[in-house]
Amino acid sequence: MSSHGPGNHGPGNHGPGQADGRPLFFLIAGEPSGDRLGARLMTALRQATGGRARFTGVGGPRMAAAGLQSLFPYDRLSVMGLVEVVRHLPRLLGDIHRAARAARAARPAAVITIDSPDFSFRVARRLQGAGIPLVHYVAPSVWAWRPGRARKVAKLYDLLLCLLPFEPPWFTPHGLDARFVGHSVVEPDENQVTGEAVPRAPWPAASVTRLCLLPGSRTGEVRRLLPVFRQAVDLLARRRTLDVVVPTVPTVAALVRQGTADWSVPVRVVEDIAAHGPAMAQCDVALAASGTVTLELAKHGVPMIVAYRTHPLTAFIARRLLRVSTVTLINLVEGRQVIPEYIQADCTPERLAAAVGGLLDDSRAAAAQTSASHHALVSLGMHDDAPSRRGALAILDCLGTPPTG
Repeated sequence: MSSHGPGNHGPGNHGPGQADGRPLFFLIAGEPSGDRLGARLMTALRQATGGRARFTGVGGPRMAAAGLQSLFPYDRLSVMGLVEVVRHLPRLLGDIHRAARAARAARPAAVITIDSPDFSFRVARRLQGAGIPLVHYVAPSVWAWRPGRARKVAKLYDLLLCLLPFEPPWFTPHGLDARFVGHSVVEPDENQVTGEAVPRAPWPAASVTRLCLLPGSRTGEVRRLLPVFRQAVDLLARRRTLDVVVPTVPTVAALVRQGTADWSVPVRVVEDIAAHGPAMAQCDVALAASGTVTLELAKHGVPMIVAYRTHPLTAFIARRLLRVSTVTLINLVEGRQVIPEYIQADCTPERLAAAVGGLLDDSRAAAAQTSASHHALVSLGMHDDAPSRRGALAILDCLGTPPTG
């Protein structure tokens, strides 16, 4: 475990970043999901400290709206895959140095890195010995590959906030304070649907199949998956009248709009994140990239098929390192194949179209999937305290600072 002395900053002993009892937190998030986690955690920290918490670091638009001024554009950190990271390494190293230098200068009550392990862990390594408590939010998937990382993470951080209930035991034997706080997908929605909401009416006639497509939140994912999804849609459209909804994020919205502009079926691109839930909820079935979005679909009771393609070399290496037979969180939590997956060579238009059509034709299979998915969400913290609240309280407890709100 890191030797930063996280318990030295209680209310009677204001340490770095605790001037006048107003703790300063330095957060780092590098992608849309992390930006959302960070914004919710900031809100929870502010509430738990009676409005005294202050924030700086690196984040996106949601964290900016919560009160953070980012050092540089957060989407520069959104790089995934072994090959992709190597390609962008010089720029990433420069940003790592800049973030670590800023954190040292700020002397915060704690540095909180959120996911993005390739970036986050390198920043944490550069902050060793600085006397700043280090927290990481979203445990690396050591249960899936490279379990030896658990020991390395334990050497870097004082506290690890875990999204999955089976994760803490992978880290606690190495002396790391690892706590299950719940998955962000079960967090109550803090925003009402705004401007770009998919209209509730008029919707297509009952004979029209409403298909939700989710080709990923990173440029590489969209470029690899959207053409395959298009061909699958063309095949499905031979037998059904389709209306397609594509919830997306600002970082790839232009690419998605360009890629769907000339499709043979109606396509609605929904960029407003607050409108994603209602857009999903109105769909009959979904075809989605592997990731957190599968839990969002489950939350709204939408049966789904999961698909994914990555760089061939990344896939080749991953096949030799992975210790699990599934990449879908619902399957991992349930311990069985609830959601059908089509990965790499299996991710073909023909197979995807057949799988989606199969769910539409078999109402029992679709109902069984949504029921099992709901059970998984309960295991992830649904009906408990909000994960952001639990995370904020865990951080304050690690710092020895009792909550005041």
